[in-house]
Amino acid sequence: MSLNTDVPSRHQIEQLLAVESSLAVSIYAPSTPIGAQVGASRLEFKNLVQEARTQLEQSGAPSDQLEAITEELDDILDDDEFWREQSRSVAIFATPDLVRAYRLPNRLPSDVEVGDRLYINPLLRAITFPQAGYVLALAAGSVRLIEFVADGPSQIVSVPNLPESAPSAAGKSSLSDRAPIRRIQGSEGQKLRLLQYARKIDQALRPLLAGLDLPLVLAAAEPIASVYRHVNSYPHLLETGIPGNPEQVQDENLVASARTIVDDHYRHDVRELNERIGDLADSGRSSTDLATLAYAATQGLVDTMLVDFERRLPGVVGDDGRVVLAEDDDHRSYGVADEIARRVLRTGGTVLAVRGDEIAGGQPAAGILRYPILADNTGVEPSAM
Repeated sequence: MSLNTDVPSRHQIEQLLAVESSLAVSIYAPSTPIGAQVGASRLEFKNLVQEARTQLEQSGAPSDQLEAITEELDDILDDDEFWREQSRSVAIFATPDLVRAYRLPNRLPSDVEVGDRLYINPLLRAITFPQAGYVLALAAGSVRLIEFVADGPSQIVSVPNLPESAPSAAGKSSLSDRAPIRRIQGSEGQKLRLLQYARKIDQALRPLLAGLDLPLVLAAAEPIASVYRHVNSYPHLLETGIPGNPEQVQDENLVASARTIVDDHYRHDVRELNERIGDLADSGRSSTDLATLAYAATQGLVDTMLVDFERRLPGVVGDDGRVVLAEDDDHRSYGVADEIARRVLRTGGTVLAVRGDEIAGGQPAAGILRYPILADNTGVEPSAM
């Protein structure tokens, strides 16, 4: 079983955020890499396409535009290869002029939204917690890079120019070779060879990891663990590693340990952010109030925001940043938290999509502001719309 993923980059998400159309459809559906279960995934997607069509008809969409969108969605439904090569969820975005499809490693709830913009909050979950990464299993006698995604199988990555071992990187038969290296021998010579080895590994990994933001977990014993950390240039090497010599440890066991480390890392980041939001509340530099966050996001004042990607709040955010909540979740309301996240991202802020219990106080959103703002500039106006 293999997982086929194409998690969007920050640039691709910005392109989705920029889409403004009189008709925009966003569909999230479960999928599976298990061939015997693909039929159920396609049936679920078919039902969601029908729901999208119903919402489009209710919105009074022109028939030519409605047909253009549903034809694109039907093409995806009928694409056997697309459904044969799947991950855990699919995200499909369609307007009369474009269609985008992403296979995501996260399990996302089924949803269909029709409005004048694309619904991207659940998609943000895939880049907040990608559930994927790498293990660098490093020893003096061998090195291998293991890739893991979601809860699927891991695989060894072929890395061009990756040295086979510390001795081979130094052109020696073993690290105990007593031939002098620039008059440095013994333990100093061995340390120098480990340093050369680590540098060559880092250089080999650079082209592969360039531009990625997936976590890298180091599995290594001392002293080579410290030596590699000294020369590492990949910014997402986690501080916590897997101790001990990985040569006799099976890949799946290394990956299991790495998953725990990555999960702990993400939880620690979210916990720290919640604590910082609490610490800054008295100075007006943070807020869990939706109206305040909407106004601040409109003014480009939100630096970092946590948003509950599973919670829907029907309504709109005006050009002035004022929130109008709606009783009904239809094509006229596009989701308040989603629109706030959109404005944060479009003004250079960071949005982390989390579950409600991961936000202090169970609020739909919480954020850190670049500057404090006056509360009387904001407001929430309930409306039946």
